[in-house]
Amino acid sequence: MEDLKAKILALKKEKNAVILAHYYQDTDIQDIADYVGDSLGLSQEATKVEASIILFAGVHFMAETAKILNPSKKVILPDLNAGCSLADSCPADAFKTFKEAHPNHLVITYVNCSAEIKALSDIVCTSANALKIVESVPKETPIIFAPDKNLGRYISNETGRELLLWDGSCIVHEAFSLEKLIDLYQQNPDAEIIAHPESETHILKTAHYIGSTAGMINYVKNSSCEKFIVATEASILHKMQQEVPNKILIPAPSKEDNTCACSECAYMKVNTLQKVYDCLLQETPEIIVPEAIRKQALVPIERMLELSN
Repeated sequence: MEDLKAKILALKKEKNAVILAHYYQDTDIQDIADYVGDSLGLSQEATKVEASIILFAGVHFMAETAKILNPSKKVILPDLNAGCSLADSCPADAFKTFKEAHPNHLVITYVNCSAEIKALSDIVCTSANALKIVESVPKETPIIFAPDKNLGRYISNETGRELLLWDGSCIVHEAFSLEKLIDLYQQNPDAEIIAHPESETHILKTAHYIGSTAGMINYVKNSSCEKFIVATEASILHKMQQEVPNKILIPAPSKEDNTCACSECAYMKVNTLQKVYDCLLQETPEIIVPEAIRKQALVPIERMLELSN
């Protein structure tokens, strides 16, 4: 494993490449990345890349976003099967029909969607800035929010805005068991529950803090509490534990009986260290976004980045 990591680092230097990784990637991949972050951080980091090649250790829509922001650079993804259940829940043709049926609405889409959906949007958002972006829209302007209904419902409750929601969701964040979570909390009454806003409402109602992956890490760092139950994809605990080595972190329990009893994203786990090496060596699979789509999708992404500064 260490030998493979050394080979990747040497190859990266030789090819003038940068590795961007999401918090939900396997820990071995996070450890060799130049930058590890959430969707907003990764989008912001992608605008600063000077390397010739961007290897995106994440899922397909994230690599597409990097390509939209860096048309002249080669963007590669270790495995094209690294998709996203949330992005898949919003097909472009169906969403186009939905948008046309509500012509007076401003379209805000969560970054977890395809380039085609972004191209149909007015503004893109992430879980870190969704509240700010919705609040930036005049109250009299009706809003379509897609594709995540749970995030949309949370934003609606927080802002008091009525949002027209697309019926999409993330299987990872809908996998938490409320009954098991309550049992776990009763066993750890000194813990705080922190949750990602893609989680279902009944999970969010239990949380002491709700925020993006980066927001959750910052909260844990700054909180006086010493123990946390974390309701998001379990691989976030790797970076989080590095930031707070003396605190106790417990993954929120899943409805499924799996090896870690937590919620893991199978799509994120498609990428492996070996695939990262092979991808960098062969410079494939490469992410291609048609130029017409790229130009249209760039506009709402740039609006998001401007509003996030």
